[in-house]
Amino acid sequence: MSSAPAPPAERLASSSARPAPGRPGMIQQAAVLGAGTMGVRIAAHLANAGIPVVLLDLAGDTGKPIASAALEALGRAKPAAFYDPANARLIQPGTFEHDLGLLTKCDWVLEAVTENLAIKQQLLAKITPFLKPGVILTTNTSGLPVASIASELPADLRRSWFGTHFFNPPRYMRLLEIIPTPETDPAAIATIAGFADRRLGKTVVYARDTPNFIANRIGVYVMTQALQLMQEQGLTIEEVDALTGSALGWPRTGSFRLADMVGIDILSHVVANFSQSRAGETLELPPFVKTMLDRRWLGDKTGQGFYKKEKDADGNELRLALDWQTVAYRPATRPKFPSLELAKNSESLPERLRLLWAGDIRKDKAAKFQRQLLSRLFAYAANCLPEIAGDPASIDRAMRTGFNWELGPFEMWDAVGVDASLAPNAPSTWYRDGGKQVFDPARSEYVPVLQPPGIAAIADFRKSNGIVKTNPGASLIDLGDGIAAIELHSKKDAVGEDITRLVTQVLNPGSDAVRDFQGFIITGDGANFSVGANLFQVLLLIQEGEWEDLDFAVRAFQRMTAAIRFCPRPVVVAPYGLCLGGGAEIALHAATRQPHAELYMGLVETGVGVVPAGGGTKEMVLRAVDSAVGVLSAAGKDATARLSGSAEYFDALKRNFEVIAMAKVSTSAADARLLGYLSTSDRITAHRERLVHDAKQAAFTLAGAGYSAPINREVPAAGESALATLKLGVHLMRQADYISDHDQKVANHVANILCGGAIPAGTVVGEQYFLDLERQAFLSLCGERKTQERIAFTLKTGKPLRN
Repeated sequence: MSSAPAPPAERLASSSARPAPGRPGMIQQAAVLGAGTMGVRIAAHLANAGIPVVLLDLAGDTGKPIASAALEALGRAKPAAFYDPANARLIQPGTFEHDLGLLTKCDWVLEAVTENLAIKQQLLAKITPFLKPGVILTTNTSGLPVASIASELPADLRRSWFGTHFFNPPRYMRLLEIIPTPETDPAAIATIAGFADRRLGKTVVYARDTPNFIANRIGVYVMTQALQLMQEQGLTIEEVDALTGSALGWPRTGSFRLADMVGIDILSHVVANFSQSRAGETLELPPFVKTMLDRRWLGDKTGQGFYKKEKDADGNELRLALDWQTVAYRPATRPKFPSLELAKNSESLPERLRLLWAGDIRKDKAAKFQRQLLSRLFAYAANCLPEIAGDPASIDRAMRTGFNWELGPFEMWDAVGVDASLAPNAPSTWYRDGGKQVFDPARSEYVPVLQPPGIAAIADFRKSNGIVKTNPGASLIDLGDGIAAIELHSKKDAVGEDITRLVTQVLNPGSDAVRDFQGFIITGDGANFSVGANLFQVLLLIQEGEWEDLDFAVRAFQRMTAAIRFCPRPVVVAPYGLCLGGGAEIALHAATRQPHAELYMGLVETGVGVVPAGGGTKEMVLRAVDSAVGVLSAAGKDATARLSGSAEYFDALKRNFEVIAMAKVSTSAADARLLGYLSTSDRITAHRERLVHDAKQAAFTLAGAGYSAPINREVPAAGESALATLKLGVHLMRQADYISDHDQKVANHVANILCGGAIPAGTVVGEQYFLDLERQAFLSLCGERKTQERIAFTLKTGKPLRN
């Protein structure tokens, strides 16, 4: 007797099933129905992917359509929704009353109106006549049954209907939960999944059509348990946040600060959905939270929630925390738990979790709280697994990318050791074979953990191919296909002597690595590419008066960036996250860059009272030359003859001077391109977990095209007249009190390097000339007391000092 094929929900929500490749290119234009907080930000992120978007909502009663007002407000919102504010031009606002005809050209229509079943169904009925054949129709509902919303749609639309649940804010949160129905066509799902992965940078997790799906189901359950345990054990709001934050590998916000950010009304709504689950959980918020809801203390959106800020009589900002027993505010405290302080010394999260789990729950209130909270989490995740997802890996992936947990619940459980008494279906370990297989309770066997092709981390290659060369700051890893990666993994993401030594040795023309490999990438697996040079080492050399050693360190850094630039094999730098100071200089010297879309890149050295001295200022000179040549050539002028002294050359230098002197940091990879840190030929990767693969492919392509290293360039210096003009601008800023005396001194050094010093305009100089100017300026400024104060302040606080 043959069995009927499983519906899409079952086929796609399984670790052993992979959706068809789909056709991401099919999405040429999209529409978002509903311009609320989520809808308008989803529209913005579609625009970030270069997709024209129709954004529709009600006409409103203020004279301005709701979609137009929402789009206008979004331009001022924090965090920024757009990679580049100019992307807003791709969004066309309109109303349900007058603009439904715009839907006829849309390939994907996404419904994001209020969480009311009747309203959603009425809207879908209204738009149906305007939808093109083959359109993909989805909902962003966060908890309503997806199938029931579309129950009255025509059969052909029900086949293209499913859930696409984004997390707020959509630009930054990596998770997209896809919720099929039994009728959904897998090809439609595959198209959106492929588009979301490659164009929107999303980690796609397939969830089952149950209340709150996966991430909210687990994450909000944990928050309710934290509330309950807090009351049972007499803890404070601040204590619970300390215990549910970075110590467990969860966001530093902890439970209650996160609730303030999300909105306590949203939390209440999600909790109410639990009663509709198969298990029928009757989770409830405690009375004091209901009082907060009655008082409209909803978190950040209303200015107060579990925390609030206010000014004292002297205008100083005070941080207050809620006393849950009195439902009144009091000054917030910074709780300290000895067990947490001890755990900070652990080298890895699994080690830290084991240490916390082993705490004495009879004497240590931190250990008691965390043991009980994690025990409840583990048992709950295992018990609701069959209802919400196809395998434990899906739940772990959803929590890592939807709630920014470093490890998912089953990964955490493995870290502390699986206690089968917490759940009857628990195995001895959930993962095996280095995380390549996961236990499937429904089948009582281990199954492969599948990922779409191209998803990879350096750690994967380290496990499979081994380490070629390593030191505490960096490692050389064989990626296969003749390409190797230099992985940066220093503590606190700083570039120190370990990194400079390994990079220089590996990329030297005569090295074994250059002989053995056809190309290289430089990247890492950490949270940030690099926060810059190791300031602690710099300050130590200054304080000890080791000026020759400091000079040698600067020369060594310059030799490293030169090794990147002049390596006979192509070097592709793949920056992501923070890429500051020396990290930016590493990227600037690559044959090409493969940045992640979320890139915060900048030459920020002036903030600590010095100048970029690893070749960064020199590279900005070369970029100014190239920019001016491009403008002159486009105008049909002889760039060679007209460059020296041209307005085009000075304008380009002036832009780069402002970028360096003001320590401008990009807000995205697109913005880094506008600031001149990236070139138009640098391709951007939307999905963080595709960065290694994309960078490897870029290096492989360059090598296959017969790459040859650049030669040392000689360019005409802008010279003394340009230098005088820049210095005048700096002087006027000082006179207007926009900058301090020390800012003026630092900025003048930057101007001197960019212009090549006070030499005649057009004097041809080489790259080493600018490098020498960088080094001399850096050493001179390091001798200044105010620079030393800035470095010490930044090391202590992580912030710049304006002195």
